[in-house]
Amino acid sequence: MVEWIVTAGVAVVGIASSAVCFKAGYKRRQTKAEAEIGSAEAEAKRIREEGAKAAETQRKEALLSAKEEILKQRNEAEKELKERRSEISRMERRLTQKEENLDKKTENLEKKNEQLDKKLKENEELRGQIEELRAKEMVILEEISGISAEEAKEELLSRVESAIKHELAQRMSDLEAQFKEEADTKAKNIISLAIQRCAADHVAESTVSVVSLPNEDMKGRIIGREGRNIQMLEKLTGVELIIDDTPEAITLSGFDPVRREIARQTLEKLISDGRIHPTRIEETVEKATKEVEAGIKQAGERATFDVGIHGIHPELVRMLGRLKYRTSYGQNVLKHSIEVSLIAGMIADELGIDSATAKRAGLLHDIGKAQTHEMEGTHTELGVNLAKKYKESREVIHAIEAHHGDVEPQTMTAVIVQAADAISAARPGARREDLENYIKRLEKIEEIAKSFQGVDKAFAVQAGREIRVMVKPEEVNDDGMKLIAREMAAKIQEEVKYPGQIKINLIRESRAVDYAK
Repeated sequence: MVEWIVTAGVAVVGIASSAVCFKAGYKRRQTKAEAEIGSAEAEAKRIREEGAKAAETQRKEALLSAKEEILKQRNEAEKELKERRSEISRMERRLTQKEENLDKKTENLEKKNEQLDKKLKENEELRGQIEELRAKEMVILEEISGISAEEAKEELLSRVESAIKHELAQRMSDLEAQFKEEADTKAKNIISLAIQRCAADHVAESTVSVVSLPNEDMKGRIIGREGRNIQMLEKLTGVELIIDDTPEAITLSGFDPVRREIARQTLEKLISDGRIHPTRIEETVEKATKEVEAGIKQAGERATFDVGIHGIHPELVRMLGRLKYRTSYGQNVLKHSIEVSLIAGMIADELGIDSATAKRAGLLHDIGKAQTHEMEGTHTELGVNLAKKYKESREVIHAIEAHHGDVEPQTMTAVIVQAADAISAARPGARREDLENYIKRLEKIEEIAKSFQGVDKAFAVQAGREIRVMVKPEEVNDDGMKLIAREMAAKIQEEVKYPGQIKINLIRESRAVDYAK
């Protein structure tokens, strides 16, 4: 119990001691805090005073700087205004000076105009006097010379015209000689080589075909009871069968060679088979038609193979095969097309240009002739339409369009095809025509040649390929011959239709005769 009291007393003493110490410490901290607060307030006051002073200083400096900037801009503006006023003054002075100069020039021009008007009046008076003097001179000259002014004018014009013709003929002669020196030899060489290398056979087909019969009895079987067989044949083929007194032969007549070929093959098959009646005829015609169509296709393919051209549309190939049964002036058109293709290729090779295009254009140049009579238009127009339809090149289409001169050739290929076509058509024996038309053509050529003034005689020779003209030496000189030849060629070309070309050969001969006694 005593120990507990002692312990409690010690604890109480400790607590009292701690309270005294805490109170003493609290008073010291309070004093220190008050001292620090007073110091902070004094510092804050000092900072506020310094900030106010700095702000006042900056305000004064900014105000001073703004005043200086305003003064500077004012000075610059006054300087710029002064310069502009000075420039305006200079421009005003220049304008004033120009106005004065214009006024002076206007006055000078008015004076000059007055002088010109005065001179014009003087010139008019002088011109009138000159005209009077000229008229008097003309009267005097007419009296002296004995001819009128119109006659003198005609004489002068005649002399000038004669001199011009002489000079023109001389220049033409010089130009022709210059061109011939280089072109004639080379052209002849190229064309002759092409002709020599390509010697195609020409087969002339007529509008009739003859079918041989094994015996005379076969004619009756072909005619049939009441003519049923022959009527069926003519109906299905569109060809007329002529059965006359010709022994063991029947003539097939028709303008369409394809139909005529179908009829010929049909008749030969019927004769070989021996069974001739309407049903059999119908079957045979159908079979022959298919065989002929197949032959046409093969002919077109063979033509492209012969000239070495590939990639042609199958329909164009079939059209080429149809040319096997077309003729022009008796010339087989397919053989003619092959020949033109080969000649065009060789000429192109000699000239160093694309021979494949030339050969292709040459092969297709007459493709329009494969169209039937039901199609409207010339063979040139039809050929161009076919070539466009089946996507041929523009160069080939142009060559087809220009090969008869319907349009002006614009490419070397077109010119070559045109030349090759003329060469093939002009080859001796290539074409034929009726004797009557042939004679009329020669007479027309001679008539045109004799119509020119100064021509004495004219003869068409070389089957119409050349016209030899004898001129009167006293009326036509050497220079005039050139002009007559050119005019004669132009007139023949305009008025006469002919294959190939015609050479105009003028001959002037002077003779002197005397006798030794």
